[in-house]
Amino acid sequence: MNDSTPWTVAVLGPGGVGGLLAALLARAGHRVICLARETTAATLLRTGISVHSTQFGDFTAAVEAGTELIEPVDLCLITCKQTALEAALRRVPPAAVDNGLIVPLLNGVEHPDLLCRRYRTELVAPAVIRVESTRIAPGVIEHGSPFTDIDLAGDAVPPKRLDATAAMLNAAGAHTKVQPDQTATLWRKMSFLAPMALLTTRHGLSIGELRTARRQELLELVEETTAISRAFAAEINTDAVMRVYDDFPPETKSSMQRDAEAGRPLELDAIGGALLRAADRHATQAPIIRRLVTELTVLARSAAA
Repeated sequence: MNDSTPWTVAVLGPGGVGGLLAALLARAGHRVICLARETTAATLLRTGISVHSTQFGDFTAAVEAGTELIEPVDLCLITCKQTALEAALRRVPPAAVDNGLIVPLLNGVEHPDLLCRRYRTELVAPAVIRVESTRIAPGVIEHGSPFTDIDLAGDAVPPKRLDATAAMLNAAGAHTKVQPDQTATLWRKMSFLAPMALLTTRHGLSIGELRTARRQELLELVEETTAISRAFAAEINTDAVMRVYDDFPPETKSSMQRDAEAGRPLELDAIGGALLRAADRHATQAPIIRRLVTELTVLARSAAA
């Protein structure tokens, strides 16, 4: 495949991220099959996906939809929440994927092992995305950030295949770069995702409010997180992470915060839990992360009670 030939793309989890990418790819002329629960699939078939975007404007794109993949695809984007990953993967049988490239755009750092066990290692290309995009109803996406940036990796994937995938995504509007080290790529995102997710959710503040009213706490948490992350990507540093936060629109919220506000399960284990497991393996102290994970666990249980 190349970027000028229409691809067949499956999107597992057409929520904020998956719905945005599905719509962009369909608008660019690719065949897109969204995989979701029956009611959501029926809505997408009937109405398509409507996007309201700071970056791309407002548009609606027609997509196909179903509850399970039943045919080979060129690319499968996995964009469900980590909390639903194992159950959602039943919608994507390995035999149906055939030789399609699996690109997970998930928070956290531990999911590639699960995907490599289920699919062939040379088909799994872990990626990270920087975007603020929310599903406000089935088939309705609110894209608030002025950017949609993807870093694509895959240590066992042939480089030409990664390059072709990046070119196709770029042509559709998602700014995509191929990175040489998938572990470092995942940890670079974790280094700025985790502090923002944990603190915005714990205090119910946007990033603008957080970086002013609680800047010292944010800085100390970033220092703790980068100390863990440098075991996997040596170039990570506190100043660079803080600059990322300072560049975000002040009203930006983390996806974990939005999940908490909506009463949905939190990706707490995939983010905070993974950080603590890495800290324990490398004998790194993480008292702030440990406190926040404990407090958020209590709050989540109280909300569910």
